[in-house]
Amino acid sequence: MQLALPIRTVPHFPKPGIGFKDITPILQDPAAFAACLDRLLELCPPEGYDVVLGVEARGFLFGAPLALKAGKPFVPARKPGKLPWKHLTHEYELEYGTDRLELHLDACAPGQRVLLVDDLLATGGTLLAAAALVRQLGGVPVAAACVVELSFLPGRARLEADGLLVHALAVEDSEEC
Repeated sequence: MQLALPIRTVPHFPKPGIGFKDITPILQDPAAFAACLDRLLELCPPEGYDVVLGVEARGFLFGAPLALKAGKPFVPARKPGKLPWKHLTHEYELEYGTDRLELHLDACAPGQRVLLVDDLLATGGTLLAAAALVRQLGGVPVAAACVVELSFLPGRARLEADGLLVHALAVEDSEEC
């Protein structure tokens, strides 16, 4: 079941032809935000994972409160240069170039099951990078939970091919501006 969520499409952002899916209206509506968290908890019951990992930056907005509701630890996967302690780095491909994601060395212990959370699933590159970092620490990425999935992009297929279950609250099937 999909939720009817107040997601705004911003035309031609960040470049012409792209219809950016903005989750800010969800955050501005306490009932919608609470409904998102409740539905994420239904889709991802706490017995299925030991740690919640939120991907910078909007993954923090949903991952941290979800972890709190689930009674699980929360860890942030950050862009380069933002983690103050010992960390791993994973470089990954973007449509035009590369990016990096970092994770503290104590983010998860060997064998711990990790739920990956982000606001949007597009090509899956960032979530795959987070999964790779978890595996480098000996953890087991078990699922990815997102608020919005862009079904016209290959993110779901790439994550499922990597062995992850994929949960999305809303599915957008068009890049329409």
